[in-house]
Amino acid sequence: MTSERPAAEHGSAERGSAERGSAERGSASAGPAGFTRRALLGTAGAGLLAGAGAGVAGAVALDGRSGGTAVAPGPSDGTLGAARVPFRGEHQAGITDPAQARVQLAAFDLAEGVGREGLRTLLQRWTKAAERLTAGEPAEEFDNQVALDAGPCSLTLTVGFGATLFDRAGLTDRRPPGLEPLPAFPGDALDPARGDGDLFVQIGADDALVAVHALRVLQRLAAGTAALRWQSAGFARTPGAAARPVTGRNLMGQIDGTNNPRPDEEGFAATVFCAAGGDQPGWLAGGSYLVYRRIRMLLDHWEALPVDRQERVIGRRKSDGAPLGAPAGAGERSPVDLAAQGPDGTLAIPADAHIRVAAPAANGGAAMLRRGFSYHDGLLPDGSPDAGLLFLAFQADPRKGFTPVQRKLSRGDGLSRFLRHEAGGLYAVPPGAPPGGYLGQQLLEG
Repeated sequence: MTSERPAAEHGSAERGSAERGSAERGSASAGPAGFTRRALLGTAGAGLLAGAGAGVAGAVALDGRSGGTAVAPGPSDGTLGAARVPFRGEHQAGITDPAQARVQLAAFDLAEGVGREGLRTLLQRWTKAAERLTAGEPAEEFDNQVALDAGPCSLTLTVGFGATLFDRAGLTDRRPPGLEPLPAFPGDALDPARGDGDLFVQIGADDALVAVHALRVLQRLAAGTAALRWQSAGFARTPGAAARPVTGRNLMGQIDGTNNPRPDEEGFAATVFCAAGGDQPGWLAGGSYLVYRRIRMLLDHWEALPVDRQERVIGRRKSDGAPLGAPAGAGERSPVDLAAQGPDGTLAIPADAHIRVAAPAANGGAAMLRRGFSYHDGLLPDGSPDAGLLFLAFQADPRKGFTPVQRKLSRGDGLSRFLRHEAGGLYAVPPGAPPGGYLGQQLLEG
């Protein structure tokens, strides 16, 4: 599983802290003046991180936006549905925000002859609808009322541009070098029909109907301009499902999200977001690159292993996520000691363990922000589960993040025996919509 930090995670990037996610959303009671607990935490976070270091200052507040706050639309009763993530900000929502309980991922291809003006019109319409939906308001067009009685449920809509978009929209000279095709990795079995695409959307919400409704609105707004190419639905732990805030688990039963880059770490912004300069185009400053992979887990084979074998494949205890070799009660965030030895003098963390092969020290410091979701789509013809991970990784440059890490993992990671990469995509994620403007305006009008 592609992972860039020394951890057992394969894709759950919850805005830098999994534990924070359930506490920030509507499971807590309302605060003063109609604000949710999430709103109050977000406001406080803006000040806490303002002086956190040159790599982070001003980049991300605890609610994941640039100094923004999460507010409830109208009177708040503290319900999960009342939580709202602001649509506008320096960066798009859905990157540093905690992973919601549900996600809809989809890609669209532009119709023949749409061109630059047609793309502009579509992005303007999507922006207008997204701003209303994330505020808990019905879309002005094509609202089927599926989510009429629900709040925004932490809804976020994140848009990315595939490499093919630039040719089809007459923007070839503005395509960023970071969108060069990813290399073929050993073991890849990518189905192009379930990956790539001109336009990518990530729609997250803590209610499945809210997420599906938003996708249907975007799809109908795109009719005649762009057609749906592929779609995948995923899920993560629902906020409040655990008695205390804990990092969630994936379908292999591993704690998933440990040691993801955190907004309060020095260098976080430089790891995740693009800056003008070098070969990065100015229109992408404040944006990011997204690598998507649909990774099937060979669960029947994995579950046949005894727990101690599973732990050696990952390099962490399954019970608490602590690295192998750590003392009892150490916990998942204990430092990883790659030199630790067992009683017999062998390495406590095996040479091909996932966290060893994925460690930044083994990959020139390469890192990315993972924000993955599980999926389970029934059975394959051979009776095995069609289940695994919808891997999402945001980074400032995939040539320095995903590519070197995945190259190393595909050749030396013991976990790769239990995984199949079956679809993928690479997208340039523009910065947030400017005040009064629309997503992608920096590209089309900059």
